[in-house]
Amino acid sequence: MNLRWRIGTLVVSTTAAAVACVGVWVHVDAYDRELKQARSAVRTDLDRAASIYARTGEVRGTGARLDAELPEGLAGLVRRGHRGTELVDGPRGRQMWAARPAGDRTLSVTANVEPTLRDLEALDASIAVAGALTSGVLLPAGAFTASRLSRRLRLAAATATRISQGELDARIGVPERPRDEIDEISHAVDTMAAALQSRLLTEQRFTADVAHELRTPLMGLLTAAENLPEGRITDHVRERVRALCSLTDDLLEISRLDSGAEEPDLSAWSLRLLVEQAVARADFPVRMDPVEDGRTATLVRTDPRRLNRILANLLANAHRHGRPPVEVGVTATSVTVRDHGRGYPEELLTDGPQRFRSRAPERGKGHGLGLTIALGQAEVIGARLRFGNAPDGGAQAVLTLPAAPDEPS
Repeated sequence: MNLRWRIGTLVVSTTAAAVACVGVWVHVDAYDRELKQARSAVRTDLDRAASIYARTGEVRGTGARLDAELPEGLAGLVRRGHRGTELVDGPRGRQMWAARPAGDRTLSVTANVEPTLRDLEALDASIAVAGALTSGVLLPAGAFTASRLSRRLRLAAATATRISQGELDARIGVPERPRDEIDEISHAVDTMAAALQSRLLTEQRFTADVAHELRTPLMGLLTAAENLPEGRITDHVRERVRALCSLTDDLLEISRLDSGAEEPDLSAWSLRLLVEQAVARADFPVRMDPVEDGRTATLVRTDPRRLNRILANLLANAHRHGRPPVEVGVTATSVTVRDHGRGYPEELLTDGPQRFRSRAPERGKGHGLGLTIALGQAEVIGARLRFGNAPDGGAQAVLTLPAAPDEPS
């Protein structure tokens, strides 16, 4: 049950409870008051009839009766010499009796209270109808108010979700002076998003600046390393310098992806042709599924340079962290790259690739930039990259690209 119906139900239930309490209180108070008035009236009539009977020995014209058959409870009270009253359901409706001893006889009077009690029942029905009408009026009002609150809360939740998905410029938008608690929450979310965006932009600029500053000395260092005399130490130095240059290039590429500065050059291409070219560039064995006879080549809309970058990173990750053979499968608009190792760790499948985070030991060590770049470049070209583990073992990445406009999807 959502907030709107919860608040509406609360309004109606509260109103109904309030009407019920008021109705019960009014009923009890009016019933007691009417009974007290009826008892007081019959006692007054009884006392007047007793006074006349004592003077004249008759009750004619007083409305009283002598030696009438009394209700059992009242009769017992009179036998003990007391005056009393009792409400009785009779053939003509409910009646109030009053009786007292009069010498060796019994004097009694009655009053019909049925109309008065029926009026009370009508009052109870009116209170019930008023309560139903009040609930009927308040339910739409409560639902409308709850709907406005629900929309504002849903807007805040949707904006927070967009922020969590990387849309850091998303804002809820609230007045400068919050009017209520929801505005305060919205203002807090907007403030948090602005602070988070500022911090991330600062970190991105710092990363890009560091990478730019490192690139020039590293290129000089690489040039110097190429001029060193041949030997094991020289080979090791060259390898480490190349790794540093590659890491710097990756950092620059991630900075461009984070800033949204990458613009793809999209056009229609044969997916199998591009995959074959990427496989041919790999410096390690890659097994590619054969072309089926009669298969119609499907064109996809992509950027060849960026697609090659994605495939190169996926192949390198499979070779470096998995076990051979590395296999590539091509369907109409998707490419599957898999190895036969122990698969991707659970945290990668749950949270996606995380830069500079060590993976499970069985997947080897790395700084996590290859898969991060592959995922970022896939978003740039409008492709979808999914990570999973094959049922028979091994990590499996599936890249799905959009078909070219003139091709069926």
